[in-house]
Formats: sequence, C-alpha cells, structure tokens
Amino acid sequence: MENKLRLGIPKGSLQDATIALFQRAGWNIYANGRSYFPSIDDPEIECMLIRAQEMARYVDHGALDAGLTGIDWVVESGLKVQSVTSLTYAKQSRRKVRWVLAVPEDSPYMKAEDLADKIIATELVEVTRKYFADKGVAVKVEFSWGATEVKPPTLADAIVEVTETGSSLKANRLRIIDTIMESETHLIANPAAFMDEWKRKKIESLALMLNGAIAAQGQVGLMLNVEKQNLDKVLAILPALNSPTISTLSNSDWVAVNTILEEGSVREVVPQLKAAKATGIVEFPLNKVVL
Repeated sequence: MENKLRLGIPKGSLQDATIALFQRAGWNIYANGRSYFPSIDDPEIECMLIRAQEMARYVDHGALDAGLTGIDWVVESGLKVQSVTSLTYAKQSRRKVRWVLAVPEDSPYMKAEDLADKIIATELVEVTRKYFADKGVAVKVEFSWGATEVKPPTLADAIVEVTETGSSLKANRLRIIDTIMESETHLIANPAAFMDEWKRKKIESLALMLNGAIAAQGQVGLMLNVEKQNLDKVLAILPALNSPTISTLSNSDWVAVNTILEEGSVREVVPQLKAAKATGIVEFPLNKVVL
C-alpha cells in the first residue's frame, strides 16, 4: 500500500503565509481558487484546505493525519491532538498573535471585573468563558460570526478578538484592557498517525524543515577572507549565531570566515569588517537554518 500523509493546510487568513513558508522549506503547494485539494510537489503528501478553527477536529477524528492551525483553536476545541512543534508565523508578521479583551475607548470599563453581567462577543467562546469563570465574573458570552470589532457598544459591551498589531482595534475605537491568551501556529498530528513509524518520520521531517525556514527569515550568510594576524579583530565584530566557521586557505597566512547574522545588522557590520582588513566580503541569502 502506498504511503500517504494527509495534511491540512489552514484556509483563510493563514493560507498564503503557510504556502509561502512551505515553499521556503522546499515544498511547492499549488492552490486553485475553487478547489479544497491543492496539489503539492511531493507524492507522499495529500493536502486539504481546512479552516483553522476546524483543523483540530478533523485531525482528532483521523480524517487528517496532521495539520497546521493556531494553538488557540486547539485549546478552544478541547480535543487531545499531538502538538508536534510550534511555528511562530502569522498573517502579517513573525510573532505570536494575542487574543485580547477590548472595550469602547470612551467606556468606563478598566478591567475584566467591571464587565459583570455584560455581553462579550467573540469567536473564542470556550476560552473566553473560562477566562471570566476563573475570575469569578458572570458574563454572557455570545459567538460572533465575524466583524467582531464593530459590535461594541450597540451589539455587545466588549469583545475578545485576535490581533497582531492592535491597529484594527484602534481603527474601530476600541481599547485593550487585558490579554486573554497568546497564540501561534502549531503543527498538530493525530495521535494514532503519530504512532505510525512512516507517518511520524514524515511529520517530523516537515517540522524540521518548516522550523528551518522560519529560523532563516531575517538572517543572511556572510563569508570573507582575512589574514590570520587580523582574525581576532574580525571575530570581535561578528555577532554570530554560533561560533563562526574558520577555514584555512591555500595561502596559510589567510583564513576564510563563514557566519550567519541578522540582515538588519549587515549595513553596520560590513564597514567595520572592511576597516578590520577583511576582504572578499560576500553576503548571501538563506532559505533554511537547521539548528
């Protein structure tokens, strides 16, 4: 029987960022606008587009062997799926998102306790109920189908909404009064599928390469040559990921130095390296950094 890994790709706001991440990791996913079954250039993987909110359910049921979704939706579902690895990327950035409690900016509410007996609109219903229950605050939590930011103050007194930057909340004149939880994308697996030796290795390979692609973002490689007598000055300048790799050249008085550094620091570092008598300085892009 042919081995296949059934993989869920999040449809919606995370879709483009996920496909781009897979491309950097070495897999090309081709999503047709009308199909929920995108093709991938790996005969061992079958992809299906699933809403992130539903991913845990289908992975738990075994309809999918693995999938990518926010840990927020896993917690919301209450299902016991295997979290293989976290993958810190979002729609707009490479950082965690936050679910926040927000109120109209001109409202008197300053903390969760001020919202006793009020209406809270959110997609994250179970997590929000637990948050208020843990504080001993009785509220009415209503499910929101979307456009949650426009509901206060007419349709709700407050909302619990996800945000990367807070700009959408500010644009709708909302003020954050607390953070309910932070979330990031996770690669999750069906526990039974993860016990299968072939599927486990395939899922772990995906995790390794996806994390490598994330680690490479914002990083570049730098290689240069320098005389041994100037090596200590050059090494003092380099902010290395680990110790730089130093190789002897055919001219025994010279060495080659290879390292990784933040892309934003290159403009400061290269002139300093040149002043320290480094030569042949080459900057190159990185697709993956596997630690």
